[in-house]
Formats: sequence, structure tokens, C-alpha cells
Amino acid sequence: MKEFLEAIVKPLVENPDEVAVTETVNEDSIVYSLRVAQSDMGKVIGRQGRIAKAIRTLMKGAAKRVGEGKKVVVDILD
Repeated sequence: MKEFLEAIVKPLVENPDEVAVTETVNEDSIVYSLRVAQSDMGKVIGRQGRIAKAIRTLMKGAAKRVGEGKKVVVDILD
């Protein structure tokens, strides 16, 4: 799932080498913390947060397909 998130985000940004994803597994959820270059924040968030919402939707759908059964949270950090 971590690799899937990176594969979604890297084509969107100008600095793909600065994309970093950390995964934290809790009892009932999996939290993915996404870090990108400051200049790429707008590209990852999008107008009115549409791209960020789409990324979160894709990750939740992928988690259901994999059958993890846990809540998936994607945090975009600066």
C-alpha cells in the first residue's frame, strides 16, 4: 500500500525524489504520512482539496481490495 501511494503521488509532483511515505499501523487503522517538497504541496492538495480527496479515496478502495479491514488515513504533511 505504501508503494501504491508513492506511485500515485510521484507523477503529480515536480520533485519525485522528495516524496516520502511513512506507515503507522494501529489496532484499528493504518496511517500513511505523506511528505512532499513545499513547492509541490499545491499540486498534491489541488483546488479545494480535490486531488487530496481523490488520493484518500483511492487508498481506501485499495485497502478494501487487499482486505486489510482497517481504516486508512492519509495525512499530507509539509
